Amino acid sequence: MKKIFVVFAVLFALGLSACSQASYEVREGNTLTVGLEAAYAPYNWTTQQQNEFTVPLNGQSGAYVDGYDVVVARHIADELGLELVIKAIEWDGLIPALQAGQIDVIIAGMSPTAERKETVNFSTEYYRANQVMVVRTDSTYADATTIADFSGSRVIAQLGTLQDDLIDQIPNVVHGTPLDSYNAITQAVRSGEADAFIAELPVAVSITQSNSDLTYVEFEGTNGFTVSEEDVTTTVAVRKRDNALLEAIDSVLVELSSETKDAWMLAALSRQN
Repeated sequence: MKKIFVVFAVLFALGLSACSQASYEVREGNTLTVGLEAAYAPYNWTTQQQNEFTVPLNGQSGAYVDGYDVVVARHIADELGLELVIKAIEWDGLIPALQAGQIDVIIAGMSPTAERKETVNFSTEYYRANQVMVVRTDSTYADATTIADFSGSRVIAQLGTLQDDLIDQIPNVVHGTPLDSYNAITQAVRSGEADAFIAELPVAVSITQSNSDLTYVEFEGTNGFTVSEEDVTTTVAVRKRDNALLEAIDSVLVELSSETKDAWMLAALSRQN
């Protein structure tokens, strides 16, 4: 009897494992579970105020998520006839959560870097943005025009991001320990613990709108960071096996015009005020 039970248990476990490895089925009415930080404005942020753009945060009573990523996620779900669910997950836990089947896709302002492509697939772009430096308004670096002007400065960025990798392009830079959130990064610069941080332009605009003692520095042409095409684009991440889902998402995103995407981003920035 015990042997029979053990055999049954093993077969049952194997069956569950096989089910967990099944590809996502793009079928009208199915749930699409999206993972994001809910703390990366204007791409995504948590709010207690419901509006026409927000989606409830799964497992967080009374909490909603808003932002550019949310608008994109809703558009994808609507176009494909899927029921949208959004979960808030810390940045460095997003890809593990995707791999574990806790979410179906990542729509979180993520760039399709070569390292990430080793474990997940990426859609066509749904936004692209320049990299800028955020500094205090009273800083000597506020008038900088090239990244060389930041020589010797203390610069930080978010853990596990392109921005943290870019720091070392600054001559003689003091590369600060990366932090988990933009709230912590912002406070580090405001308090003087760091001189600057690197961020995508929309993120920098959002942060400086909310903190009048901060400003951002843009660079023209070759005065800025050297980045690849994948570094300036934002895409949706899916599991390697979910080819049908990736194809369906791409079919939606390729129809979005640059004008529409810019309008959505400007609207997200305005809702942050």
